[in-house]
Amino acid sequence: MSNFRKKISVCITTCNGELYILEQLKSILLQLDKNDEIILSDDSSNDETINLVKSLKDNRIKIFINNFKHHTPNFEFTLSKATGDYIFLSDQDDVWLSNKINIMLSFLTNYNLVVSDCFVVDDKLEVISNTIRSSNNPNGFFNNLIHNNFLGCCMAFDKKIIEIALPFPRGILSHESWLGAVAGSFGKTKFINDKLILYRRHNSNNSNTLNGSNLSFFNKIKYRFFILLNIFLRKIKFL
Repeated sequence: MSNFRKKISVCITTCNGELYILEQLKSILLQLDKNDEIILSDDSSNDETINLVKSLKDNRIKIFINNFKHHTPNFEFTLSKATGDYIFLSDQDDVWLSNKINIMLSFLTNYNLVVSDCFVVDDKLEVISNTIRSSNNPNGFFNNLIHNNFLGCCMAFDKKIIEIALPFPRGILSHESWLGAVAGSFGKTKFINDKLILYRRHNSNNSNTLNGSNLSFFNKIKYRFFILLNIFLRKIKFL
């Protein structure tokens, strides 16, 4: 890695992640420079997650202990602590492929937020699907308002997005859809076809991305109006 590269913050939330956290962190740390950081916020783990993280003895990992009981406010907290020029989001149980950061950075010079594709794998990293994409055309603000294609663990963005997105509006159900809406409204987004992580699905996942939303049709419509309203309010504030 170049000493002249801008600083990277990797934001990761954990909750009872002892099974896979070391494998994930090692795949990330190999790609970071000495001045980069991992902001790790643990949400009420009662297993060995934090002890395992501490066993790495890597001062690039900044550990915070919280009690949010939900991953969305926990991710909001990690973003508030990030000091990097570029921010990468990470789950606790995936594996980053070795070219992830370099490829994402090559696009972040021209875009404010970039979303890669990924391999969907099982608990033993056997490939289940060669893509996470549900659409051949994931681009566009309104396309993503109808069906969110912004998968957090495949996202990276510049600090401008944090400055506008924080604090999250009260009632946000997904940090991914909110960050995507902000980036689509205030900056340039790019979906790339490169598959840059092994997106692990197993019985104890904290997210249910592949299962879709369990909101009723009425509540889905209501929530989309909620997103639009809050984007409008941010535009009043920042433009």
